[in-house]
Amino acid sequence: MHIRLQAVGDRQPSWVDAAFDGYAQRLPRQWQFRFDSISTAQRNKGVAPEVAKSAEGMKILAKIKPAEFVIVLDERGKQYSSKELAGLLDEWQTVGQDLVFVIGGPDGVSADCLQRANLRWSLSKLTLPHGLARVLFAEQLYRAWSLTTGHPYHRE
Repeated sequence: MHIRLQAVGDRQPSWVDAAFDGYAQRLPRQWQFRFDSISTAQRNKGVAPEVAKSAEGMKILAKIKPAEFVIVLDERGKQYSSKELAGLLDEWQTVGQDLVFVIGGPDGVSADCLQRANLRWSLSKLTLPHGLARVLFAEQLYRAWSLTTGHPYHRE
């Protein structure tokens, strides 16, 4: 199983990069975790946000392989507990499913990306800044791995 995160937004505060990298480096090597930054489309006054969202969506979809299982992080998606997420990751790992997680841009994810998604995952009912969503994603991925391997990171 290989795991990638595609996230729109090429400039994040240093604390986001430091926290994200800290968790990403802890992920198991066999996942071959990779982060792909997608540049944010320019937004202009008088132009509908859908235009930029569509351009970002095309960039995202161009990097997704047909056999990959796509999970879009979306506030309208299904929420999972850490244990439930660990169970899903364990299932995907058992079948050797390659995963691509997607975090959209300032206006969300295009309809085409949502249509391609195999699953929509909501990190929270709260609206989160994209940088914080990246960090929370990486932490929960690491926590899920720790649950499936018996690592003491997760405590009840």
